[in-house]
Amino acid sequence: MRKEDLVAGLDLGGTKTSAVLAGLTGDKRTTGVKVLGVGTARSSGVKRGIVRDIEETTNSIVRAMEDAERMAGVKASAVYCGIAGEHVRAQTSAGVAAVRGDEVTSEAVERAHEGAKAISLGTDRELLHAIPQEYSVDSHGGINDPIGMTGLRLEVEMYLISVQSTAAQNLRKAVERAGYRVADMALSSLAASYSVLTGEEKELGCALVEVGGSSSDIAVFQDGKIRHLASQPYAGAHVTSDIVQGLGVTQSNAEELKRLWGVAYQPLVDPDEMIELPGTPGQGIREARRELLAHIIHERMDEIFRLALESIESVGFVGKLPAGVVITGGVAQTPGIIELAREVFAMPVRVGTPDQLISGIVDSVQTPQYAVPVGLALYGARCRAHQDGVFAGAGVNKFFGPVKRWLQEFF
Repeated sequence: MRKEDLVAGLDLGGTKTSAVLAGLTGDKRTTGVKVLGVGTARSSGVKRGIVRDIEETTNSIVRAMEDAERMAGVKASAVYCGIAGEHVRAQTSAGVAAVRGDEVTSEAVERAHEGAKAISLGTDRELLHAIPQEYSVDSHGGINDPIGMTGLRLEVEMYLISVQSTAAQNLRKAVERAGYRVADMALSSLAASYSVLTGEEKELGCALVEVGGSSSDIAVFQDGKIRHLASQPYAGAHVTSDIVQGLGVTQSNAEELKRLWGVAYQPLVDPDEMIELPGTPGQGIREARRELLAHIIHERMDEIFRLALESIESVGFVGKLPAGVVITGGVAQTPGIIELAREVFAMPVRVGTPDQLISGIVDSVQTPQYAVPVGLALYGARCRAHQDGVFAGAGVNKFFGPVKRWLQEFF
C-alpha cells in the first residue's frame, strides 16, 4: 500500500493507548477505511485528557504503534490524534457576510465563517473544530447549504470547540518523541461518532456517552449536527478503584475481577453465587458474593450515567432524542450495562462498536474500546479525501479555499 493511502488513528486514553492503521477506501462521498493493524499498550501517563507523564505516554505510543505496524506490515509517519477532557470547551458564534452579486458564493460562505471564528477564545486556548450549524439568507433560517441562493445578507451559526493549548502541545510533544508527526487532532467523542453512529441516529437525535479510563465524554447530535458536548471526571478507573476499596484487592486483581465476573446491573446476579478473591499467601483463600462485586460496579456506573443525564437535561434534550443513547468505551463491554443505562436514561440504549464504513480485519476492532481510534482513522481518511483546497489540517482545524457541501457532512 502507498504511504499516502495510509492513515493512523491514535487514542491516548487514561488507562491505555490504542492505535489503528488503515488504508483509504471509497471516494469523497463515501470515504471509508480498510483496517490493517491494531495495537494497544497500557498507560498511566494521561489523566482526564491531560498528559501527566510525557515519558510514560511516549513509551505507550511506541508500543501501541509498533504492534499495529507489525500487524499491518507497514510503518506510519503521521497520526491523527484524539483529544478529550474537561479542558475542552464549546460555544456558538455568529458570522455575517454581505452577498456580492445577489447570489451566495463559496467566497461569501468563507467570509461568514471567518467572521464567526474571529472571537477571543481566552488565554491558553486554541480552536480545534469550527462546525457550521445552520445558515440564514436575508433572515430566512434553517438553511444547510446556502451556495447558489439569492440574497443580500448571509449569516452562519458556528459551533466552536476549543482546547487548552498546553494540553494539545504536550500531546503533540509525546507523539513527536515517539517518532511520529501529528497530522491533525480531533475531539475523541466526535471521532467515536464517525465509527459507531449511523446517519439516521445523528439526524433523529441521539447522545453518545463515551466512558473512558479516567473521564467520560457526552456528545449530543440532532439534525445531523453536534449540539452539545460535556466531560465528567468519573469513568472506568473509578469503578476499578471502588472494587479495590470494597473487596480489599490490588489494582490488577480488581481489573481481573471486573473482566471475569463484573456485572453492571445488580438484579442480574444470583444472590447466592460466590466468587474466589485473589490475594496474597498470607490472606489465604477468600470468597465474596458476586452480588457484592455487581453492587459496587452498579453504584458507580449509575452515578456516571446520572451525571450524563443531568448534562443532557441541562440543554433541554431529554425527550427529544428518538434514537436514544449509544454507549461506547471499554466499560461498555460490561454485562448488564444496557439494562442499567435503560433504567437511568429511560430511552433506547445500545452499545456502540465500530461498524461504519470499515473493512479489512474488522473482527480486531469491533469492540467499544476501539470506537475512538477507528473513528480517528475515519477522520483522517476524510481529511485526506478533501485535501484539494477544501481542507487543510495542521493540529488545529482551519478551513481555507472554496467551502463545499462536504463541510456540513464532514461533522
